[in-house]
Amino acid sequence: MSSRTFRLGTRGSPLALWQAEWVRQALLSADATLEPEIAVIKTSAENFPEQEIPLIGTGVFSREIDEALLTGELDGAIHSLKDLPSDYHPDLEIISIPTRESPLDAFVSATGENLSELEPGSRVGTGSPRRKAQLLSWRPDIEVVPLRGNVNTRLEKISREGLAGTILAQAGLKRLGKEELITELVDTSVILPAVGQGALALVCRKDDDRFREQLLALDHQPSHETILAERSFLRRLRGGCQVAAGALARIEGASIVIEGVLASEDGSTCLRAKREGSTIDGPRLGAELADELLEGGGSALIENQDNGGQ
Repeated sequence: MSSRTFRLGTRGSPLALWQAEWVRQALLSADATLEPEIAVIKTSAENFPEQEIPLIGTGVFSREIDEALLTGELDGAIHSLKDLPSDYHPDLEIISIPTRESPLDAFVSATGENLSELEPGSRVGTGSPRRKAQLLSWRPDIEVVPLRGNVNTRLEKISREGLAGTILAQAGLKRLGKEELITELVDTSVILPAVGQGALALVCRKDDDRFREQLLALDHQPSHETILAERSFLRRLRGGCQVAAGALARIEGASIVIEGVLASEDGSTCLRAKREGSTIDGPRLGAELADELLEGGGSALIENQDNGGQ
């Protein structure tokens, strides 16, 4: 293998492959002497039936890729950042976060109606506890139907299962050329997105500096700063992978604003808060935001979920 060959691991879904090719082209633009190669790695997510796939954030979308990176089979990895556990492997490093695509959720309607226009009893599909909890908190009169699979599969199930629509990440729809299917972008006052939604993570081993410079060339500092704040929020929630939680940080001049939510999956309890401060304090603000929610009733929510009382 040439010393300039850079072997990058990714999942094999259409969205993951699109993202990997985007990164490959960006690396070539940054360094024409580099030879980035894409290696598709089958992850745990492919081993579960659609209806039984574990919640995001548990590593099921990233574990095997990272293991191949640790053993030297890969030189780097490309992940959807929201798939990475908040307590990441100590020997791996998120080197670069390219410019973040829209973090918003989008509603794809079967009939062109917005979420606020749906009739009581309408069935909306989503496999996300975060989306389910916030949607039911706002519209307890609708039914949330479990919906799994990749973007294309979920879109096909709208008509197949007689749904009023489904909620997906705007970024994924845009990257797959399906943005015209979006009926509305869901306001963050209704649904806060997943931590890291819309962002990519370029990862390598901490002890491997061969391609650090090339990866850093793709880093977007404002995106990186918002992600650090959001992941600090999620980490303080003990990983957050088993709770309905979301956060969104944004840069405003020299300040960073981060909003967070922690909810029961049935939407009966939905806790929200916001913090603002200097951009350099993003991680601290994220942690303090999580503490505020935990002290305001979030700890009881997590304990209840840990005990199976969803």
